[in-house]
Amino acid sequence: MKRLLGVVVMLLLGLTLVSPTATAAPAAPYCGLTWGSLRENVPRYSEATVQDVRSGRHDCFDRMVVDLRGDVRGYDVRYVSVVRADGSGAAVPLRGGARLAVVVRAPAYDQSGDPTYQPADPRELTNVAGYRTFRQIAWAGSFEGQTTIGLGVRARLPFRVLILDGPGTGSRLVVDVAHRW
Repeated sequence: MKRLLGVVVMLLLGLTLVSPTATAAPAAPYCGLTWGSLRENVPRYSEATVQDVRSGRHDCFDRMVVDLRGDVRGYDVRYVSVVRADGSGAAVPLRGGARLAVVVRAPAYDQSGDPTYQPADPRELTNVAGYRTFRQIAWAGSFEGQTTIGLGVRARLPFRVLILDGPGTGSRLVVDVAHRW
């Protein structure tokens, strides 16, 4: 009897060792965000003009907002090794482990060539001290109907781009960068 019990125990142990283990369920996305880090591009120009650049902190991401007078229609946002100034092509230095080139397909000047947005400090469009992801937001210029902004971030992290209405008859180009994957 003891021998039979021993054989049964050994068989049960053997089955548990060779049986497939249950796979762990995939982790839920951070804050429910399902963004990626690949280029987002809408190749349409608009008659809107850049009016302001601002930023904000949220629980799961940092946000940069470009306010426009009129409807923004196009943009190109992507990670690059170097953000280049519009017109000259000069490198725009940025703090952080990764750089996003944010191109708004709208100028920062009116039809007469007068500026509609002139940053007080082109190297620091907004103060991002204390942000979890953003390290610097810098002006890269406005030339031939488009405006470029350099966004220095902690690392190459997921982002999304939104076009929102308002305030008033204006619109906003929003770039959100997650705090982590």
